[in-house]
Amino acid sequence: MLTIRKANDRGVAKFGWLNSHHSFSFGQYFDPEHMGFGVLRVINDDRVSGGGGFPPHNHRDMEIISYVVKGGLEHKDSIGNGSVIKPGDVQRMSAGTGIVHSEYNHSATDEVHFLQIWIIPEQRGLAPGYEQKHFNPEENQGQLHLVGSQDGRNGSVTIHQDVDLYSAHLASGDQVSHELGSDRQAWLQVVNGSITLNDHPLRTGDGAAIAQLDHLSIHSMADDTELLLFDLAA
Repeated sequence: MLTIRKANDRGVAKFGWLNSHHSFSFGQYFDPEHMGFGVLRVINDDRVSGGGGFPPHNHRDMEIISYVVKGGLEHKDSIGNGSVIKPGDVQRMSAGTGIVHSEYNHSATDEVHFLQIWIIPEQRGLAPGYEQKHFNPEENQGQLHLVGSQDGRNGSVTIHQDVDLYSAHLASGDQVSHELGSDRQAWLQVVNGSITLNDHPLRTGDGAAIAQLDHLSIHSMADDTELLLFDLAA
């Protein structure tokens, strides 16, 4: 079964400095039909104008992943971390028993575009933690490259949940495939570009919930296609 979540059907939040599209219920956007997918709770497609950002705020018991598409996102938190997240970086913050952080556009003039992803952790009350790694574009050009996993294998960031997160950059005509176990499901998010997923067309901002399918076939229909694939326990 493959269920498509079209980009234009997502929730929208606009606050002057922020233009955000929500794949699942978040903040003032509530849709009981879209409360998440398995342990995947939030995918927010955020664009923050120059000088804008999220002031210090608290989180608990959530794995939060930031994936920057364009620009730079400046991060600071209450456990002493400070960094600028750029394209190619994957940041994982474990909120655990409680963490305060802020996220601001590192540029005073240029927009930053990033995806904020929340995953429900395997258990509550984990110690707050932080990890950030850079993946060279060549590593995921024309293929699905593991950037996050429960065991941190192959140099991926560690996610405290049974999730494998892949990224891919594809040129027009590139084809990649992925096998799902009988006890697995998946969510695919098109960050940029155009693909077919098992012959179903998807464009920028579209997502797809995948269940009870063994084989995923992805065919890029545009240059500079970028996507994320979440392989999740069913």
